[in-house]
Amino acid sequence: MTKPKFSFTHYDLKQQRAGVSIEITLSAVANVRLMTENNFALYKQAMKHQFIGGVARKSPIRLTIPQSGRWHVVVDMEGHHGQSGSSIRIIETAATPRFQSAS
Repeated sequence: MTKPKFSFTHYDLKQQRAGVSIEITLSAVANVRLMTENNFALYKQAMKHQFIGGVARKSPIRLTIPQSGRWHVVVDMEGHHGQSGSSIRIIETAATPRFQSAS
């Protein structure tokens, strides 16, 4: 089992529902990857994986959970020099208001 040759910061978001936004604050340019449980397992083994995000050149950035499930955020410096500090914040989105019929 191969592991990534670079260090990364991992945030386990646990179970999240679709539509929740994640705000990631960085101190430098870094890669930000929002991924499912299965894709995170592939990432840790340095295998091909899928993610939402990419190179974050500004901070903070926001990513939205596309479907309910267990999610992970990874911040890494692959392809970049130096180090980047990071923090995340889960932003609860308001439920869609339901209209009721007047009698």
